[in-house]
Amino acid sequence: MPGSAGRVTSADGTVIAYDRRGEGPAVVLVQGAFADRRHPLMTAIADGLARWFTVCSYDRRGRGDSGDTAPYAVEREIEDLAAVSGAATAAAERAVHDLTDDLTGGSAGRSASGPADGSGGGPVSGAAGGSVMVFGGSSGVALALEAAAVNPAIAKLAVWEPPYHVDDGAPALPLDFARQLGALVEAGRRGEAVERFMVEAAEVAPADVAAMRSHPFWTQTEAMARTLVYEAAVLGPGNALPAGRLSGIRRPTLVLNGALSPRWMANAGLAVAEVIPGAVRRVLEGQAHNVAPEALVPEVLEFFVAA
Repeated sequence: MPGSAGRVTSADGTVIAYDRRGEGPAVVLVQGAFADRRHPLMTAIADGLARWFTVCSYDRRGRGDSGDTAPYAVEREIEDLAAVSGAATAAAERAVHDLTDDLTGGSAGRSASGPADGSGGGPVSGAAGGSVMVFGGSSGVALALEAAAVNPAIAKLAVWEPPYHVDDGAPALPLDFARQLGALVEAGRRGEAVERFMVEAAEVAPADVAAMRSHPFWTQTEAMARTLVYEAAVLGPGNALPAGRLSGIRRPTLVLNGALSPRWMANAGLAVAEVIPGAVRRVLEGQAHNVAPEALVPEVLEFFVAA
């Protein structure tokens, strides 16, 4: 489904790029490691929801067309998500005003300042306004949950396979994994940082990573190495479940897992659903972590549409 590209300025001045599709209540999609807003899964989810929602999928800082202002902090990414959420809700509200104009022939209170979401050219500041629903996938779940813990504008959450480590079957990561990855990146050893993240955090076989290095896409993968440091920082030391913060989330939350995913991922999803008050968990039969959009989208759509 065709959409429009926009830019919004986060609180620290970083420009964040996004694509917007559809009309209706606002939804923002948050991707995980090695992905940007053009990732096939994000695109498929956006297309699947756009008939009913205003959907924004954005490049997290350091990815795609977004900027990356030092120093990094998890709080900056929470602000980025708030800025994109503000753009999404502004677009959704403007669509309602435009529809009212069509029906009444009046201005319906349209702001004289014009578009408020940055889709018409230069970047704009992301002021909060209205409510937004958020989908987070894989390690993007951690950012979505951290944001929901502090941002009351997030009204609903749907998350796919949060990668917290809650049992002995999960990968054993050093507590300073983010620092170690950062040291490799700063030393110009991006390929090593990518390989360590893939092997140690994502459980990719070393032989498969070695094969990837010979493919043309490896250069693009290495270019995202610094964002893996950010990913590790958002997940926190050892990918431990932040139960205290998550227990303060008081919004409807859907936690999804694949029946074919590793047991430790299933246990992580169960733990998240247990710690967030009122959260619902569903297991998608026949699905692994690399979920098929046609299995995922109907679940997210049903949850977001429900009152």
